[in-house]
Amino acid sequence: MAETVLVTGGTGYVAGWCVVELLKRGFDVRTTVRSLAKEAAVRTAVASEVDPGERLSFHVADLTSDAGWDTALAGVDYVLHVASPLGDGNPKNPDDLIIPAREGAVRVLRAATEAGVKRVVLTSACAAASPSLYTEDSVTDETLWTDPDDPRLTTYRKSKTLAERAAWDFMASYDGPTTLTTILPGAVFGPVLAPADGGSVQVIGRLLDGRMLGTPRLGFEIVDVRDLADVHIRAMTADAAAGQRFIAVGEFLWMSEMATALRTSLGESARKVPTRRLPDFALKAMSLFDSSLRDITPALGRKHRHTAAKAEHLLGWHARPATETVTTCGQSLLTKNAL
Repeated sequence: MAETVLVTGGTGYVAGWCVVELLKRGFDVRTTVRSLAKEAAVRTAVASEVDPGERLSFHVADLTSDAGWDTALAGVDYVLHVASPLGDGNPKNPDDLIIPAREGAVRVLRAATEAGVKRVVLTSACAAASPSLYTEDSVTDETLWTDPDDPRLTTYRKSKTLAERAAWDFMASYDGPTTLTTILPGAVFGPVLAPADGGSVQVIGRLLDGRMLGTPRLGFEIVDVRDLADVHIRAMTADAAAGQRFIAVGEFLWMSEMATALRTSLGESARKVPTRRLPDFALKAMSLFDSSLRDITPALGRKHRHTAAKAEHLLGWHARPATETVTTCGQSLLTKNAL
């Protein structure tokens, strides 16, 4: 009999690919949505890669409420807690992001432990294992914890750190069979399942549609969304993964290198991708009028890196080439009319 996995936040980009990969590997899958009105869209997106048949079911549950979680988790073997709070990554009131992330993680863990699931795999972020500033030459691993009290942190980084901390604190006081593993990805790119997929892939969308006048001196530790789904599933089933954090990053690319890869691979379809470099002062000036840019200006000329050696050694996981991920993402955005 197939084991059952609950994936939280089924409308999300990463969650959708987790659902796809689980179905491909023979698991029965449940996923949570905030409204069953979203079921048809998720089914259609998943069906573009694998026939969900009767092996995919939907439950209404929200990170901000206890309602629905006990039903969603009844009889479940594993949980992939991928869902993140919706909204601006740097809201005027930080608690609008921090509280749902932190309390949502604990809410899912509490319900999962009460249901007796074997393991919860929680999606955190490299932002929870980083120095406050990225300007020093260094490489860090999972032993580093971001300081949530540093006033220089963006709200997003603080929320990710506090949510993961809360999850581990909960497990420290828990005495039972359920185990926890956390995954800390870098910048997530790769193919989209539906036009509505957003988040990090819109960096590539902005390059393709000409919204960017040039490429700023920004770089990303890239992980393909398909590889990210893979490492979640490996961490879900590997005995050695219990109680562990795993960084999931591949190669580092500067945005100028991403632009070059898109132009080389996509040809005429990438004609709007900028060829000029954007000076640091220009991006800083633009950030005065565009709040979405303010969070990234500290990473200009970024030198800090993370290592995924632990996931490679303990889980046998490897990331595919970053240029492949970037160009596949670009082609997917064009094919799905998702720009």
